[in-house]
Amino acid sequence: MAKVGKRLTAARDGWDKLATFDAAAASKIVKDGAKAKFDETIEIAVNLGVDPRHADQMVRGVVALPHGSGKTMRVAVFARDAKAEEATAAGADLVGAEDLMEKIQGGEMDFDRVIATPDMMAVVGRLGKVLGPRGLMPNPKLGTVTPNVTEAVKNAKAGEVQFRVEKAGIVHAGIGKASFSEEQIAENVTAFIGAINKAKPSGAKGTYMKSATVSSTMGVGVKLDIAAVVG
Repeated sequence: MAKVGKRLTAARDGWDKLATFDAAAASKIVKDGAKAKFDETIEIAVNLGVDPRHADQMVRGVVALPHGSGKTMRVAVFARDAKAEEATAAGADLVGAEDLMEKIQGGEMDFDRVIATPDMMAVVGRLGKVLGPRGLMPNPKLGTVTPNVTEAVKNAKAGEVQFRVEKAGIVHAGIGKASFSEEQIAENVTAFIGAINKAKPSGAKGTYMKSATVSSTMGVGVKLDIAAVVG
């Protein structure tokens, strides 16, 4: 059996590991337990009662966290002419058309979000095998295929978080940093759970959100009282 370190042991003390907590209480426990020497990421994992192999049970969406994710987002934008200038002015890190496609095909992947204007999808489509597996393919439903590149870039830079259910029915995401206040973490937790709730697919049957856990990068998981969070 693996040995449990002193830090994890200390993080587990003082609260009921089998209990579930509302967003405020869970956020306090997680923040208090984040004792690493770096600014740990606050992560959330939600176990859903869906089978994503069926199209009518796919859960995917985007949420604008009230306090951002705490992560510095690098954004690549496929656009031409005036829209390219608009993207640059909005703060995009990489902007281009065929030239940007060639850079990505050559292995340049130093970005976290890809946005494209509708007219550029013929170019972006050639990168499906590269961007798709990484969850970076622009999608109109996520607001990343849009003529309004200024808004899309600013939303991404502000900490907008995309989510997608995995094969095992789990959705997970980084929703903040340990340096955030307890209130900021709690509000981000509430916003994320709310977005998952709204994204419930038509084919979902039985219990939709089975469980949810919040943790820091090096900390232990704290179970959420989903009903209390959703309200």
